[in-house]
Amino acid sequence: MKPSKLYGLHSVQAALDYSPKKISKAWIDAQRQDKRLSQAIEALLDLGIEPEKVERKKLDKLAEGNNHQGIVIEVEMPAELSENELKAAVENLTTTALFLVLDNVQDPHNLGACLRTADATGVHGVIITKDNATGITPTVCKVASGAAETVPVYQVTNLSRILRWLKEQGVWVMGAAGEATQTAYQVDFNVPLALVVGAEGKGMRRLTREQCDVLVKLPMQGQVESLNLSVATGVLLYEVLRQRLSQ
Repeated sequence: MKPSKLYGLHSVQAALDYSPKKISKAWIDAQRQDKRLSQAIEALLDLGIEPEKVERKKLDKLAEGNNHQGIVIEVEMPAELSENELKAAVENLTTTALFLVLDNVQDPHNLGACLRTADATGVHGVIITKDNATGITPTVCKVASGAAETVPVYQVTNLSRILRWLKEQGVWVMGAAGEATQTAYQVDFNVPLALVVGAEGKGMRRLTREQCDVLVKLPMQGQVESLNLSVATGVLLYEVLRQRLSQ
């Protein structure tokens, strides 16, 4: 894959922790000196990468005007996996399946946050759509804080067809929808599961919804109608984890 630029101490540290072999170059602010930056430079030197000292203007350009905190690296992005790789993964599972399905999610911050929660809750993989959706980008990797390296991301062309195939493998497809009659706290998640969350503001598409065995919602006590996509996903995944740990 084409190398991309990552910037900021948090993102650089995540790359050093989870994918050090994929880092190829580094640039640092020639004028900046602090402990965290020095530690990152030391780690890069240990990998045999000597950061190029440059003026802040060059870093601003490399980071496309974003807050780089004095460091930018070039790193190979994790690759999205194929439908065939998804099928092989499902067929080779030795534990109860748990997949997160994101239907046309376009905000890289949401995908990154979902990957981070997916890693924390033991999700076997995240399934995303090929069209009208974000893939793995530098922003996704930055927000995911290393989870883009640890959670497989499967990119599929026809989501409805994949959900139908998952059901044929004994996986229950459960969709998050505000109009559902039952809440996440009334459903048994101790089954092979694909949890489907729809796009920001739009929810699931009709064909996706039609493939769902069950629809669930989160109880809302206040005045707002819905939660942020990644927040709702986090609540749902932790309810799945809670139920499974209590078994």
